Amino acid sequence: MPEPDVATEAAVRLSTDDGILVVTLDRPKANAVDVATSRALYAAFERLRTDPELRVGVVTGAGERFFSAGWDLKAAAAGEAVDADHGPGGFAGLTEFFDLDKPVIAAVNGLALGGGFELALAADLIVAAEHAEFALTEATLGLVPDSGGVLRLPRRLPPAIATELLLTGRRMTAPEAARWGLVNQVVPRERLLPAAMALARQVCRSAPLALAAIKEITRRTEGRGVEEAFAAMRGPGMPAYQAVLASKDAEEGPRAFAEKRRPVWTGR
Repeated sequence: MPEPDVATEAAVRLSTDDGILVVTLDRPKANAVDVATSRALYAAFERLRTDPELRVGVVTGAGERFFSAGWDLKAAAAGEAVDADHGPGGFAGLTEFFDLDKPVIAAVNGLALGGGFELALAADLIVAAEHAEFALTEATLGLVPDSGGVLRLPRRLPPAIATELLLTGRRMTAPEAARWGLVNQVVPRERLLPAAMALARQVCRSAPLALAAIKEITRRTEGRGVEEAFAAMRGPGMPAYQAVLASKDAEEGPRAFAEKRRPVWTGR
């Protein structure tokens, strides 16, 4: 299991396990996120980005009831503005962290509501406990899910389903989310973190430069036609992709396959 590490802030606990950074949001009772917590989460994801020993991030919530209830409405009632500056990564440190070139897995341990759902949507992969539920409740509170929900959800779900969730705020169960392809796995609650870690270890077996290039290409070609996307990928604006083509790792992978051994990635 992950080894405890130094936390960036009391509400955010970090641990590491063989190249995997586990980020645990721990703000009883609902793991709600205020500005300070957003900035602490960003610091954690920035560490993932800059530390060459770290390959994959896993973000989860403490406890079994809430992954995150989203924006801390008590902080809002105390004067935190709806358009407050949550730091370089946007709300929850990840929703606008567009140049994070390492994969993040959301291990959703319970209710992911509002900004909590937006945090999960900002991850690359989602593993959900069987009892988890997802909802964008902002419209029922007179708000808009503008930390990625209104933008990402229609890209991840059939338009009619995404629009229904956005307009009504209804909760989607983990099995329904799996049926629509929103989550990668649904597992019993006691298997959640082990399943997320197993998935992270699978990702870690891939070459780090290739992972960065895949994230870059998918991000920069989203919404484009195939021909236009090919032109963009082959053009000069994909430095991570170009780095793969010129890398030693691109030589190591085929060589290791031919020699029937596991490749040794150097990130060069």
